[in-house]
Amino acid sequence: MNYFHFPLEKWTNTFVDDFLLPIFGLLFDLLSTYIGSFIGLVINFLTWIPPEIITITIVILAWRIAGKGVAIFSLLGFLYLGSVGLWDLGMQTLAIVLVATLFSIIVGIPVGILSAKYSAVDKAVRPILDFMQTLPSFVYLIPAILLFGLGGVPAVISTFIFATPPCVRLTALGIRQVPTEVIEAAKAFGSTSSQMLFKVQLPLAVPTIMAGINQTIMLALSMAVIASMIGAPGLGNEVLSGISRVNVGQGLVGGLGIVVLAIMLDRITQGINEKTKRGERTT
Repeated sequence: MNYFHFPLEKWTNTFVDDFLLPIFGLLFDLLSTYIGSFIGLVINFLTWIPPEIITITIVILAWRIAGKGVAIFSLLGFLYLGSVGLWDLGMQTLAIVLVATLFSIIVGIPVGILSAKYSAVDKAVRPILDFMQTLPSFVYLIPAILLFGLGGVPAVISTFIFATPPCVRLTALGIRQVPTEVIEAAKAFGSTSSQMLFKVQLPLAVPTIMAGINQTIMLALSMAVIASMIGAPGLGNEVLSGISRVNVGQGLVGGLGIVVLAIMLDRITQGINEKTKRGERTT
C-alpha cells in the first residue's frame, strides 16, 4: 500500500540550511564563545583549587547541611575519585553540571513565577515543557552539534534543555500552593504585587523550588554519559571509552564516579531543603 510521504525531514533541513544558520549563525557563534569561556573558567577554577581544599570544604558543608553520614560519604567519595585518578574528570563533570544547573535556575525560576501568576503564560509554557521532557535525550544532541559544534557548549545546552522543566514546574507549583489565607492577610496589610511575591510567596515556596533544583541537578548528571558522545569533558568520557573498548572495569570506575557526585549533590540539596522547611516551622 502506498502512503503519502510527508516531507518533514526535507523541510526541516531546508529551514536549518537556508534560514536558521545563515541568519542566526553569528549569534550562535557568539553564544558558543561566551558560554565556552564561562565553562572553561569554571573548569579551570575547580581544577586549580587543591583537591584537599575542595574536599575539606565540601565535607564541612555536607556536615553542616546534611549531617555526619553525608559528610563521611563525601569524604570517601572524593578519596575514591583521587585514588583512581579521576579527580580532574570529576571536576569537569561537576563544572558542566553546575553551569547547566545555573542556566536552568536563571531561566526556570522566572518562567515558573510567570506561569504561576499568569494563566496565559502557563498555557503557552506547559506544552513546551511536555515536549522537552518527553523528547528522547539523544535527540537534543543533533541540533546542539549543528548549532554549537562539539565540546562542552553543546553539552551544556542540551543538558539545560533536558533538565530545566522540573525547575519551572516546581517553582510554579510552590507559588500556587501558598495558602490563600496568607495571601489575603498580606493584601489586607497593603502589600504590593512585588512585595507579595518576594516577601510572601517566594519564601513559602522555597522548599518546593529547592526540590525542583534537586531534580534539575539529578537530570543534569544523568546527561553526563550521553553528552560525552558530543565531546563533553568529564567522567562520561571514561564510561564511553569503556563501552567502546568493551572494558568493563573502566566503565565501572567512571560510572561509580558519576554515582558519587550524584549522591553527594542530591543529599546536600535535600539537606538544604529540610533546613528551609524547619526554618519555616520555627517562624
